[in-house]
Amino acid sequence: MSKGFKLLENGNFENAESFFKDILENNPTNKTARLCYGRAVGLSGEPKKANALFSDLLKEYPGDFEVEINYNESYLWSKDYESAKPLYKKLVADFPDKFGAVLGYANTLSNLKEYKLALEWVDKAIALDPKNQSALVSKKYMRLGYANEFVNNQQYAKGETYLKSIFKDFPEDKDALKNLANLYLITKSVEKAKKTYKRYATNSKDSIVALNGIALAEHIGEHDKEALNIASKAKKAVLPLKDTELTERTYNRYIQALIWNQKYKKARLKIDSLNRATPNRNWIMALDATLGMYTANFKKSITNYDRILKNDSASFDGNLGKANALFASDKIISAYRAAKQTLVYYKKQKDASNFIEKLDLKYTPSVEEHASYTFDNGNNTAFSSKTSANLLLSTKFASFFSYQFRTTENSINLNKATSHVMTAGLEYKLIPKTNLKAIIGINKSISTDTDFSQPVLDIRLQTQPFILQNLDFIYTREVQSFNADLIEREIVMNHYGLTYNLGTTFNLGWYTQLMYTEQTDSNARNLLFSSLYYNLFKKPAVKVGINYQYLSFANQVPTIYFSPSIYQAVELFADIRGKFSEKTTAMISAASGYQKVEKDPMTVIFRAETGIQHKFSKRLNGSVYGKYSNIASATAAGFQFTEVGLKIKWLFTKQPLFYNKLQKQIALK
Repeated sequence: MSKGFKLLENGNFENAESFFKDILENNPTNKTARLCYGRAVGLSGEPKKANALFSDLLKEYPGDFEVEINYNESYLWSKDYESAKPLYKKLVADFPDKFGAVLGYANTLSNLKEYKLALEWVDKAIALDPKNQSALVSKKYMRLGYANEFVNNQQYAKGETYLKSIFKDFPEDKDALKNLANLYLITKSVEKAKKTYKRYATNSKDSIVALNGIALAEHIGEHDKEALNIASKAKKAVLPLKDTELTERTYNRYIQALIWNQKYKKARLKIDSLNRATPNRNWIMALDATLGMYTANFKKSITNYDRILKNDSASFDGNLGKANALFASDKIISAYRAAKQTLVYYKKQKDASNFIEKLDLKYTPSVEEHASYTFDNGNNTAFSSKTSANLLLSTKFASFFSYQFRTTENSINLNKATSHVMTAGLEYKLIPKTNLKAIIGINKSISTDTDFSQPVLDIRLQTQPFILQNLDFIYTREVQSFNADLIEREIVMNHYGLTYNLGTTFNLGWYTQLMYTEQTDSNARNLLFSSLYYNLFKKPAVKVGINYQYLSFANQVPTIYFSPSIYQAVELFADIRGKFSEKTTAMISAASGYQKVEKDPMTVIFRAETGIQHKFSKRLNGSVYGKYSNIASATAAGFQFTEVGLKIKWLFTKQPLFYNKLQKQIALK
């Protein structure tokens, strides 16, 4: 039967099955032939039939080790690890020194993802046969599985330890290196990831894999130009290899790099070409969806993700990509569901879990305290304290409450005034991307000679009519309370206006505000503010541009407040925002130019603002800021001021108020 044994050893199971079947026709009771025939049957794709054959043998040979171990192994072939576990547990108790039994038990535990116990048993198997390669390979895959479990649970240090331990038995093992590099990508340890990929690059094919990985690492490290350079090198190098799968993965990374670098037209041409050549491929549709996300064409992204999920309902890109596209489309409940569906297939997956947490935090009620101190060149000082609460009642409905206390004093005429403003408001999402916000309240102001109360109102219709466009319609009723003199005059302003912001996919933007104001002192104001800006960099975010402002009042009362018949200002500005650390961000902006008040000579203007924000925890953050402006400082009343302030925001519950209702809404069918 040596010929049959060789067929089994070489994996030629179908021929082995025929061989031993012929043997059994002449020797139907031959135990060894029956065992070998059962193995050939099971390993050629009929594990249940093999299980029945071994079951019959067990009845004839109860307690026989060879029969029992083959019977147990047949459960592994059919992937019925739950049934195999107690059988192997009994077998190793009866035959503790049998290598096959001990290794079989270890592999069963591993398949059940009981990695800690599996590693204990595989070490026992290795102790029985230290040079056995099968046991060492099994231990390697157990370590890989255990490491992956730690990574999924965000225990990255333990995962790294188990991956590195593989190198003791298999120096520079490719599976361990790939998993280690992926761990470093997840933890944004960019340099470690790059070094690991370089270790992986030991031949032409693996060098391409490494370049693709390094390109992604550069992107994570916010070096998108370098990512594109590396992806371009990989694209050129992969063609001679004539490896279809690797070529597709390389082109995938190259087109991703084009998108990261905002080369959208070139990416579109590449994607369309690939679609024509091989339509309905998930990786190509994922690229098309990614391009849609970067160019704010979220509807197209959702269509592509739906097509991916039609092909593969368990697709990670399809499920989580759709969640992000739905969120960007302001379809919050659907976004929750898509993220939850991702976790059905990928338990505890970090990105999906973080996405759901981000949504939960967005709808968690908050309270904010804002304190500020202001002084100007008119000898006015002011202190303000505003407490605001934001209570979200659903993903469509929010309520707001605030109380502001402000006291102001002039050190020359000794006028003093205080104001108390209490407001309550509601915001309702009419349809995705369209919100109606209304705030109503009362302003009670007290000065040396006056004591009055006035209603205040703020109504806004916030819309996004087209891709990359925002249009808001505004009505606001407020009491002028900049200083004590103005409070005494009880001037109420009714503002009617709109704001419009146009973004582009090539970093240029345009913001415009139009405002008409009627005042209770029979004055009226027209305001136009327009800003053309360009986003130079993403991280840190650097924006530069030019502002133009036009202002005119129907009546000129310069001794009371700044009210020219014509005022114009042009200024250049720069705005920089970035991170000091994972939890600390900073911003600084400055603008300078010229202003012209009526027929007066042009004068130089300057304004600046800076601030630092720190995230103390997921639910608590604070910031300090300072600002200065000398716009219109040449006028009689003067308007040169400095302000310093402090803000603290606290999410005072651990989850949204409507959390239980939300869970029912997003429950998967």
